[in-house]
Amino acid sequence: MRNLVRRRTRPAVHLAVWALALAACARNPVTGKTEISLVSESQEIEMGRQGAQEVEQSIGLVDNDALQQYVQRVGADLARGTERPNLPWTFRVVDDPTPNAFALPGGYIFVTRGLMGLMQNEAELASVLGHEIGHVTARHQVRAITRAQLGQLALGIGSILSPTVAQLGQIAGTGMQLLFLKYDRAAETQADELGFRYAGAGHYDVREMPRVFEALQRLEEREGTSPLPSWLQTHPGTAERITHVQQLIAKAPPAGGTVGSAQYLDRIDGLVYGANPRHGFFRDATFLHPDLRFRIQFPAGWATQNLAQSVAAASPRQDAVIELTLAPGAPDQAMRTFAAQQGVQVGDVSSESINGIPAAVGVFQAQSQQGTLQGYIAYLQYNGNTYQIAAYTPAGAFGTYDRAFRETIRSFAPLTDPSALAVQPNRIAIVRLAAATTLAAFNQRSPSAVPLDELAIINQVPSANATLPAGTIVKRVVKGAGG
Repeated sequence: MRNLVRRRTRPAVHLAVWALALAACARNPVTGKTEISLVSESQEIEMGRQGAQEVEQSIGLVDNDALQQYVQRVGADLARGTERPNLPWTFRVVDDPTPNAFALPGGYIFVTRGLMGLMQNEAELASVLGHEIGHVTARHQVRAITRAQLGQLALGIGSILSPTVAQLGQIAGTGMQLLFLKYDRAAETQADELGFRYAGAGHYDVREMPRVFEALQRLEEREGTSPLPSWLQTHPGTAERITHVQQLIAKAPPAGGTVGSAQYLDRIDGLVYGANPRHGFFRDATFLHPDLRFRIQFPAGWATQNLAQSVAAASPRQDAVIELTLAPGAPDQAMRTFAAQQGVQVGDVSSESINGIPAAVGVFQAQSQQGTLQGYIAYLQYNGNTYQIAAYTPAGAFGTYDRAFRETIRSFAPLTDPSALAVQPNRIAIVRLAAATTLAAFNQRSPSAVPLDELAIINQVPSANATLPAGTIVKRVVKGAGG
């Protein structure tokens, strides 16, 4: 009987897939070809808008209006010359130290602070933005979402798309998931070719495009921890890819166009380099936040991560988590909101003082797809903010982590260490060489806060011992106070 049911169901599902596909064909703006698309342009834009809001909230933007306006101008100028000039093109620099760039549907494009610090001129920036624009103009994200939705439907577990973006299902329901959409090899090659064409049409020197890939390859081993996938993972920086771009250059009209070194480097002068300790940093297992003036001690040996909206630690066996976030309202109100969630049960809640800070602490259980979770939930009111500390594990392991959970919650305290309160980030300083010299000699006179080989990479010079002519503009990384 089970086999009979399957035979009857599969043709019906396949017919539904084909009927939906035939009813949802659209013309690709770049190729002009008709292709299956389950996402309209208005849905695409709305998905991107919601995703962009989540990116800004969860990762954060660089607090530099001049830099944001500069990147917006360069990107918008390129986008006007594309097949989709009327999208709400938005270009932003996110506050993440890992070199990366990514596009969301509908024309929302982000480049990280880390990639801005690695690039050397405006032509390189244009090539990166042009590549990401290409993903949007060719609707690569929409194609990936359509494939996923059709795959779910063919398996009998999907749902027909509703006109409302909020009902698009898991693939489009969470903005951050859009960052992890995978493009196939053909899409990446097409985006490279489109980015090359857009940069050339914008009168940029396209010979600068391979330099970005080469610098990324050299820096790959130095990538820091990031909530984002690395640029080399989502945009493979292989020798074959660099060769392909060089072939495009060889076929292009005679070289020329804007490079824009001085104007670009002037924009990133003073840009934070590496992790910004003002947003919080770890000293061993202790997390210190100078701007918010608090400290908290996580268990020794746990893996920790500092994100824009949370600080988290995971046990070595990855079966327990402690997470610190901000919460709305006073502690008692926040506790009631937490307890009102479906599937959550909170036991007796105690009102207490933790290192002089008013707090509400309770034990909770919550039902998840993996079973019952058990842990502590605590809300502390400090310096005008309410902090939530959630510490949990599968119910069967609660006894193992009970003490570690309680110790972490009770370690939350005001930060009073003067050196921690005064810490400042490393920053890029732009210097024009008065005389010919090597980068190594320059670094001896004006030391940077990074190793010499890393300094050579971010200046895109092949060797620290290569002679740089007088007038060359170089980057120096100035050590922050207390760092």
